[in-house]
Amino acid sequence: MNKYNSIFGQILSFFPRWQFESFVHETRSSKRIKGFNCWDQFVSMLFCQLAQAHTLREICGGLATSLGKMVHLGMKKAPSRSTLAYANEHRPWQLYEKLFYHILGICHSQFGGRHKFRFKNKLLSFDSSIIALCLSMFDWAKFRRTKGAIKLHLLLDHAGYLPQFVHVTPGKVHEVNILKKIALDPGTIIVIDRGLVDYALWSFWTQQGVYFVTRLKENADYHIVQKNPIPENSNILKDQLIHLQGFYSKKKCPLALRMIVFKDTETKERFTFITNNMKLAASTIAAIYKDRWQIELFFKALKQNLRIKTFVGTSFNAVMIQIWTALIAILILKYLKAKSKIQWSLSNLVAMLRMNLLTYKDLWEWLDQPYFNISPVPKPVQECLALY
Repeated sequence: MNKYNSIFGQILSFFPRWQFESFVHETRSSKRIKGFNCWDQFVSMLFCQLAQAHTLREICGGLATSLGKMVHLGMKKAPSRSTLAYANEHRPWQLYEKLFYHILGICHSQFGGRHKFRFKNKLLSFDSSIIALCLSMFDWAKFRRTKGAIKLHLLLDHAGYLPQFVHVTPGKVHEVNILKKIALDPGTIIVIDRGLVDYALWSFWTQQGVYFVTRLKENADYHIVQKNPIPENSNILKDQLIHLQGFYSKKKCPLALRMIVFKDTETKERFTFITNNMKLAASTIAAIYKDRWQIELFFKALKQNLRIKTFVGTSFNAVMIQIWTALIAILILKYLKAKSKIQWSLSNLVAMLRMNLLTYKDLWEWLDQPYFNISPVPKPVQECLALY
């Protein structure tokens, strides 16, 4: 192998070709392919994300102007716009989903670690984010009468703040319908927004030994059965056991629940939390819900730094490929950020990486010293993330 390689070529070395080809075989993505293979398509779409390309013209033109650097990317030549558009429309997006989950498993093992709380229970957050689409162009993505959208459902593991489960649906699908399909291990603590309240699901989780933390709706009907002692000089105003009132609420969830009222000292706002965990301190329950904000930050980072709000294709298959490629790219960025010795912000890393993507620099030295002259000789491949 040539000892000189671009930063993009070194990032692509994270993906062994034999493993990639095995996924291609599993998903039958190479059926009736001539010339432009699946690896070339993957490189093109990953270039779209890391180089912040907005259109097919920018993707194909950017690769075409890389001249002799194409061979280090595993490509013979840059694709034409029509070739890339046809591949995105017809080749199965499940290949990228498989690749994402395989990389995700590696990332969890490399720097997943533990969450910041003292308890040993697994801590997860679930939420969804809407990606708006133009209904006249994406006529398959009907959301409202004059609007189109798809919805990205995400289960975030607070150990490393990495996704554990990702699912993409039409915008009309409610998050609760996806949440009900997720199997959780006993002892898991899951944090959800109050918009996902489902009393029957609360009862099911309690029977399965799964704990939940959420906010209580303002119009919830309940009666207090027990008042727990409150620590002095704390932000906890109430810690009570309650039973839900109302015929259907009581029928769906007849169990005792714990209600905690917390006051934020900075905003002076009061928050009412509901949980089925009776052991953790009330302040810990409040801190757990506050940490749910990390899933909002994940969505924000994904939408602001990667090409997930504008698409280079209009078919369902093309949109799915671009979304899953963006998710692969965010894992790569998080991995690079975790391995760097300096405190990169994700947005700054994306901007600097875009400007240096096809330069001949050692990736790992550049990550630690981005503003110095870097040797073009990369370090051994063992330091790279490998999909083994």
